[in-house]
Amino acid sequence: MLALRLTRSAHPAVQLRRLLVAAASAGTGFLLLCALGHALAHPGDTGDSVMRLAWCAAPLASTVYFAVAVARTDPGTRPRTGLSAIGFGPLRLMAVSTATTALSCTLGSMVALLVFLHLRGDLSGMPFDGAAAAPLGGNRPLPLPGTLTLLALVPVAASVSVALALRPRETPSPEGSRTAPAYGRFGAYRRTATRETFGAYGRFGRQIVRPTRPPAPGSAAASGPPAARSGEPAGAAAAASNGGGAVSALADPPRPPGLAVPAGDPGAQAPAPAAPAADAAPALDAVLPGRPVAARPATAAPSGLPWGITVLAAGLAVETYTSRTAPAPPDLTFSGASPGVLAGWVLAAVGLALAGPGLTHLCGRLLQAVRPGALRLLAGRILMAEAGRIGRPLGVVCAVAAGLWAMALLHGPDGLSPGPLTVLGVALVTGCTLATLLTAAIEARQDRAETTAALQRLGAPASTLRSAAALRAGALLALFGPLTLTVAELAALPLAR
Repeated sequence: MLALRLTRSAHPAVQLRRLLVAAASAGTGFLLLCALGHALAHPGDTGDSVMRLAWCAAPLASTVYFAVAVARTDPGTRPRTGLSAIGFGPLRLMAVSTATTALSCTLGSMVALLVFLHLRGDLSGMPFDGAAAAPLGGNRPLPLPGTLTLLALVPVAASVSVALALRPRETPSPEGSRTAPAYGRFGAYRRTATRETFGAYGRFGRQIVRPTRPPAPGSAAASGPPAARSGEPAGAAAAASNGGGAVSALADPPRPPGLAVPAGDPGAQAPAPAAPAADAAPALDAVLPGRPVAARPATAAPSGLPWGITVLAAGLAVETYTSRTAPAPPDLTFSGASPGVLAGWVLAAVGLALAGPGLTHLCGRLLQAVRPGALRLLAGRILMAEAGRIGRPLGVVCAVAAGLWAMALLHGPDGLSPGPLTVLGVALVTGCTLATLLTAAIEARQDRAETTAALQRLGAPASTLRSAAALRAGALLALFGPLTLTVAELAALPLAR
């Protein structure tokens, strides 16, 4: 009921994305049912029916990928303040998002079943009743278990993928790993590399180093260890002058620069000059031991670029070997492609998806090369920060565009036209990948909304932000455009014979 209420009261843009998920599910379910109808109409042609069913894996994967992207950007299932107190924590919100995705995909599957039954002639009342009765096996009864199994593929796969993608995870601490606080003698906070030895508490009185009075000006002690002249505590200077003895944790703690020395302190010294801004974090760490200042994590480069290039090369090699050993020249139609060509294209697409984040990160680094200005620096930093989010959809779009270009190169000179099922499958894959990329861009924009607001409060004009966005889009197009054409040419070269 909560999933239905959230679905009904959502924003129109969210409703549009859910309807797009339902439409993609309807198209994929219709392709699966058409493969079943072809098997019913041609019971002796098992290989062709299996190949048609295998081709449906590409629309199924793109639909599931799009459903996961829509679920990630759904504002109704994001954690909010106070929801955990009434029992709607991350686990319940993940369940709600999974149920919403299942509802959208089930709606699409039902629409696909209705259209399929009307085209077979099993239902009446539509203008195209029985229009494809012969190709879809209208003269044979439809098996109920197989139909329900094929229709349940998209909702089950999308729901499981959304549950795995949105499962609650522990947020890592800023310093990388949470360490237990270190305690010194008698429970005092202390972080030291040396461990306490047995009997240290019995030697408590012997370990205290009392600060000494400052020497008179002009004496030999005034030119003593450099630690005493640089503003360090008197206890540390005395320990260094005595041969580097250990200083107890209960000795006088180091005072931050500029702190007034209380009157009557035997170790009173003149206040040290203020430290530079780069030493502010160590000074705060010394004043508040056990609570270190968290450093800002650096933007790490994705590690999937070498693996992506390797898988892409393996996919092109598999496709080349299959096309050279095939008795007839294969093509990229819905029923004419061989399993080896299909496996090669799957490996190539996976390789481009793995290499996408690394290429996006590299594009951000290239934007900041050779004395960058404020605009290039802003655009490059945003690309580096968003490489993990928009890089993989960019790689998938690059793979789909390369496949379309290869199909145009193969079928253009001969004047061959693909069938209606091929056009539907290509439209599904292309539309889902483009919609996934746009959804990832929307998610990235939502995540950097606070940064954009902070830049506007600092006085950054809106034209600068728009120019940075245009520069990012141009840089990505300049990098991924030639890559797409190169992969398409290499993929179409062994098939053009």
